[in-house]
Amino acid sequence: MMEGLRQRAVDAAFALAWTLVRRLPERTVTWLFRQAADRTVRRNGRGVRRLRGNLAVVRPDATEVELDALVQAGMRSYLRYWQETFRLPEWSDEEIVNSVRTVNEKLLRDAHAAGRGVICALPHLANYDHAGAWAGLTGMPVSTVAERLQPESLFDRFIEYRKKLGMEVLPLTGGDDDVTAVLADRLRAGGFVCLVADRDLSERGVPVTFFGRPSRMPVGPAALSLKTGAPLIPATLHYDGPDLVITFHDAIEPDGGAAAMTQRCADAFAVGIAAHPQDWHMLQRIFLQG
Repeated sequence: MMEGLRQRAVDAAFALAWTLVRRLPERTVTWLFRQAADRTVRRNGRGVRRLRGNLAVVRPDATEVELDALVQAGMRSYLRYWQETFRLPEWSDEEIVNSVRTVNEKLLRDAHAAGRGVICALPHLANYDHAGAWAGLTGMPVSTVAERLQPESLFDRFIEYRKKLGMEVLPLTGGDDDVTAVLADRLRAGGFVCLVADRDLSERGVPVTFFGRPSRMPVGPAALSLKTGAPLIPATLHYDGPDLVITFHDAIEPDGGAAAMTQRCADAFAVGIAAHPQDWHMLQRIFLQG
């Protein structure tokens, strides 16, 4: 019973935020979310401690003072993601597109023009929903997968939110269709599939070495690439002032099997995360040691 009450309270809080945050002035919302981020860091709860541990692996030479500053910047970036989540549906198409800059975009466009579909794998960096909306508005509508949340009403809110941004969203579990089969169909039709792939949710991921530590990452992007022949392109994101920057990395060569391809994705993720660790929103355990 208590769990049911908690879930309803969480859903009600999100519903209120989606309504209230849209109505407040941008400057006010930014101040409030920054205050919330700093207060969360001071409370030093489990998520903050895990973020600190993860960032310490990324920046092993950081002093305590430097790590403190990085954790604060990381939490501010994470709360910026939520601020944008609540406001993105109100942005115009021009605002969404014009606030994105890209690096190596030709890698993506050339692969998509070949007509075999494209798979983009990315970590929890900056705002991947904004990136997905940008892709759809610039000619590459996204098909993606979402982790099923509880309560179901909250999951439905996020599905509708991403649909409003132009994305096709398939539930990772509990749906009527075989997710892998649907994504393969989209790719064979020349579609664009984006998968957040730096954390294993299924416990069936493959072992990788990530920042010199053992970890596990989902094999889905590599397996889809091998199944369909669609190229697999890692992407990393970061914030630069008011803009979102998307960097596309070289396509992963389809040799050595899915496990080797997943390791090469992890290597590309590490490059982007090391360059902009404050935008890596990883408040869960990802390393198998430490």
